[in-house]
Amino acid sequence: MTDLAQRVQDELIQAIDKDQLVLPTLPEVALRVREAAENPNVSIPDLVREISTDAALSARLIKVVNSPLLRTRQEITDLGMAVNRMGINYTANLATGLAMAQMFQATSDIIDRKMREVWARSTEVAGISHVLCRHYTRLKPDQATLAGLVHQIGVLPILSYAEENNQLMADSISLNLVIERIHPVLGDRILAAWDFPVPLRHIPTEHLDFNRSTPTIDYADIVQVAMLQSLNSEHPLAQMDWSTIASFNKLGLAQDEEGSEDLSAEMEAAMQLLG
Repeated sequence: MTDLAQRVQDELIQAIDKDQLVLPTLPEVALRVREAAENPNVSIPDLVREISTDAALSARLIKVVNSPLLRTRQEITDLGMAVNRMGINYTANLATGLAMAQMFQATSDIIDRKMREVWARSTEVAGISHVLCRHYTRLKPDQATLAGLVHQIGVLPILSYAEENNQLMADSISLNLVIERIHPVLGDRILAAWDFPVPLRHIPTEHLDFNRSTPTIDYADIVQVAMLQSLNSEHPLAQMDWSTIASFNKLGLAQDEEGSEDLSAEMEAAMQLLG
């Protein structure tokens, strides 16, 4: 590890331990949508009213509901129909995830480019997670999508820190080392601060634990498989023997490589839809 990377890592960990690191906050529309969805008396018009304050988000949700992912027989033309088709919880999870796109922007070109790369990667993993979840598990595809979208959320405060630190911003090797070492623990902190559902709260650390073994399949398993499947063949993690990883076995993919190949077009569509 470079001296700069070590120093920055130490500073960030110290700031985390002292609760002095400013963690990112969810966009206002995502907070309002989540709050509305958690109200047991919420109605579809209530949720529509919150989402419709963001025209771009409304359009994205209508696009998703008309996609092959949800296989709608009739074309959905307005937000009310879209929410009615998806249901309140599915809509709230998807809206929360899609609204996060606006967080991945910066004022400096270098950091902005890096943030957009992280978001693109997150949408890839989220799209694959959605398809894997629907075809191989009985878990909720909207939760799997959201899990994929937040699996690298811990990179955000590191990039924000780098934007204020010219030395780190100019040293991509040190920056990448810091990201690799501490983004998972930062991600867990952020999801706890956002009061995310418990099954998703440790996705940033758990999806990178290739020795983890749980009695039943969970969202970290899905994201782990999706993340590995999204890598190009030259990546070090792609060189692992996936048949020895519990998550692949639990999904039934260690023996069913052809099955996942059959879903490649659907995964590609999901990735483009969320991106």
